[in-house]
Amino acid sequence: MQALISLTSNDFELFGLIPRFAQDRPAIDARWKELQRQTHPDKFAAQGGSAQRVAMQWSVRINEAYRRLKNPLERASYLCELNGAAINAENNTAMPTAFLMQQMEWREALEDADSLLDVETIETEVRQRRGEMLAEIAQTLDEKNDFPAAANQVRSLMFVERFASELESRLEQLGQ
Repeated sequence: MQALISLTSNDFELFGLIPRFAQDRPAIDARWKELQRQTHPDKFAAQGGSAQRVAMQWSVRINEAYRRLKNPLERASYLCELNGAAINAENNTAMPTAFLMQQMEWREALEDADSLLDVETIETEVRQRRGEMLAEIAQTLDEKNDFPAAANQVRSLMFVERFASELESRLEQLGQ
């Protein structure tokens, strides 16, 4: 475990990645597996309970970093936070009018949806918009380095993600 970075290193340092939004998911997965192999508590059984507890701390820290890095929304939020642009989603819910209108239209369409096809049509639109938003966030973070603007985009994406979860629930209901 000495070869690892400090437990207090940020997730990107821990995984040996450049701190940017665009990441190679297979590389993140491979690094996670490598780090888990290096720190698995069973590997330290012969060194006693203390070494196993330290290994467990590493394992928890690695899993926490992996969870954040593999999820685009969490990774974007984390990058904003690392660069002094707090998301503050609980306290800052101000959104542009056009965005709020789109949210209302989607919610009304979902409420009126009578068939699986209706809900799938909404889901397709939401998935497309989510992809566009992720591309905008990538540009804002990686090209413009505008972390406060990215924080606003992340807050918007959080709304879309929440609605997408509602869509999934509705699809499950209709699919049964």
